[in-house]
Amino acid sequence: MIVAPGQGHDGKMLADLLDEIHVPRLGAGRPRTTPVKVLGDKAYSSRATRVLLRKRGIVAVIPEPRDQRANRARRGSRGGRPVTYDHDTYKGRNVVERSFAALKQWRGLATRYDKLAIVYRAAAVLAAVIAWLRT
Repeated sequence: MIVAPGQGHDGKMLADLLDEIHVPRLGAGRPRTTPVKVLGDKAYSSRATRVLLRKRGIVAVIPEPRDQRANRARRGSRGGRPVTYDHDTYKGRNVVERSFAALKQWRGLATRYDKLAIVYRAAAVLAAVIAWLRT
């Protein structure tokens, strides 16, 4: 878990977050460090995000905002190809959103009262562990 500044966009931290991923394998072997797909909402539909994911061989399941579609269409053949994504996989993103909503039931997490990032991170980890234990 990486804590970003509250006023900054989370997309700037995507490269750092991808570096921290370690998914254990079902059998023996080293953990995977590259996810197969990344699901994101329209706020993460920037060209930089898509280029970063493409360089790492990760499939981006991110819809394109209406204004980006219009700008691409306005440019004609220079606008590039339309963005494609798996609609069925994208429907599973609500699980992540509901998890964040459950964590934000802690008032300290929702309002970011903590001055130090390490204290805020500890509270987020504690809330996630308690939520996980309840399931």
